[in-house]
Amino acid sequence: MEPRPTLRIDKWLWQARFFKTRGRAAELVSAGRVRLDGAPIAKPARAVGPGDVLTFPQGERIRVVRIVAIGTRRGPAPEARELYEDLTPEPEPKAPPPPRYEGKGRPSAKDRRDLAKHGPKGA
Repeated sequence: MEPRPTLRIDKWLWQARFFKTRGRAAELVSAGRVRLDGAPIAKPARAVGPGDVLTFPQGERIRVVRIVAIGTRRGPAPEARELYEDLTPEPEPKAPPPPRYEGKGRPSAKDRRDLAKHGPKGA
């Protein structure tokens, strides 16, 4: 039986194009913000391989990916997408933005008097 191919986690995150630099990936791992199969890890030299599930923050999202392949280089994005299966749940829909003023500018003195006398339109 052949040993399972593995690679350092910081290098794999960089090759899979989750982070722009390998140093940034290593910082995130060292800070304890990456989980391997649900357990937090803090060593950038930790070996990962196919079948492992990683959970880590990327921007404002929490990414969950299953490693499918190790890869041999940091290639183009389509090649990098073949290294993992994205398990990230769909983001929750954001609340609608609050209603905005109609953009007609600041009310004039006459408009303010009318508002005080009759109340806002549509109310």
